[in-house]
Amino acid sequence: MPPPRKFAPRRPTRSIATSAQAPPNAQSPWVLLRSASRHPFIYQRMIDGADAAARPGDVVQIYEKSGLLFGRGFFNPGSQIALRVLTYGDAPVDDAFWRTVIERAITLRRQLNLDAVTDAYRLIHAEGDGLSGLIVERYADHLVFEFFSLGMFQRRDQLAEIITGALGPPTRLDRPAGAGDKWRIVHRADERVEKMEGFHVPDVSKGASTRALIQEHGVRYRVDMTGGHKTGFFCDQRDNRRRFANLCREANVLDLCCYTGGFGLSAKILGQAKEVISVDLDEAALAIARENVNLNNARLALIHSDAFIYLRQMIANGRMFDAVVLDPPKLAISREDVDDAMRKYYDLNSLAMQVVRPGGILLTCSCSGLVSPQMFTQTVHRASRYARRTLQQFEETAAAPDHPVLLDCPESAYLKAIWLRVL
Repeated sequence: MPPPRKFAPRRPTRSIATSAQAPPNAQSPWVLLRSASRHPFIYQRMIDGADAAARPGDVVQIYEKSGLLFGRGFFNPGSQIALRVLTYGDAPVDDAFWRTVIERAITLRRQLNLDAVTDAYRLIHAEGDGLSGLIVERYADHLVFEFFSLGMFQRRDQLAEIITGALGPPTRLDRPAGAGDKWRIVHRADERVEKMEGFHVPDVSKGASTRALIQEHGVRYRVDMTGGHKTGFFCDQRDNRRRFANLCREANVLDLCCYTGGFGLSAKILGQAKEVISVDLDEAALAIARENVNLNNARLALIHSDAFIYLRQMIANGRMFDAVVLDPPKLAISREDVDDAMRKYYDLNSLAMQVVRPGGILLTCSCSGLVSPQMFTQTVHRASRYARRTLQQFEETAAAPDHPVLLDCPESAYLKAIWLRVL
């Protein structure tokens, strides 16, 4: 394998000077930039100074080096992402702003007609919807708020009021909304984000249930909204699950890193696969996968194993499959993780290719935003040479459209799904 691409180590956090001279006619609180772009993230090293009155979580006026007003956004001097830009120019960040941006996001989901096929989807996609630092997922009559910024967390009640008001009562696939139906709110954040941003989310928010029952294309799933990965379910793979199922009729299917069984159940129920084996190392996820199998009266083999170990066993046994899906968790959380992540993608894919029968299908995925589509494709190609298998790529897809991409923020296009025939 060629040596992995090298990344420069992350620069140490620097303090932001509060003694800098204010721009002419500056409104307080203000921040003065060294440099800026249209990317919503402004890092500490890009800041020349800040108003002593600016507090963590404040919306501040952002000024260019020339003294012109650049925009407004959340300020957090303790975070590496010291500014999250919300508006550009002189547009205010007021109640009308929040209502306009939230209603615009909800309108897109209604235009996508998601409620016709599922009651689980992403309602707010952070930078993709112009709300950096906030993700909101809809699971049946629950709304899960995942926070990535102190400013968003401080405004959680205001945001919940606007969102629930714009949505109206929750509707279900099996019945219309009732007058007494209400949204139940769950808050969560990654521990690493909490430490970096300086806030803490209680383990259970507002006494809400932490589990929900959802439907997707007629398949039912149980979602653990506080104990599971991300917000408990991978809505981003919705369309890929349906597309993969279409390739699985009468097939022997292997679902690697299956989490709670999404691809395997879709292959079995929607695709009428002959056999499905779903593998994951997370016992808690497999327990929910077992619930999901029972909910749908399906027959799947659920295997508790490391994917690397299981694949080596199958290779040793000469076991082959008609269709294999490889959807590992996020392997590159920070830039320091990228080199190791690329080695893991290389090893996993080279092993997975060896258990696909000639002419069979491999769907391989990466949800690491720091790994570009080109990097991922090149790594898969190199893995095929090691495995001595020839690949035909017939499609490349991404996250479902309820995960819109801000072109000024390419990291928001994080999911890569490469569809291959293995020869």
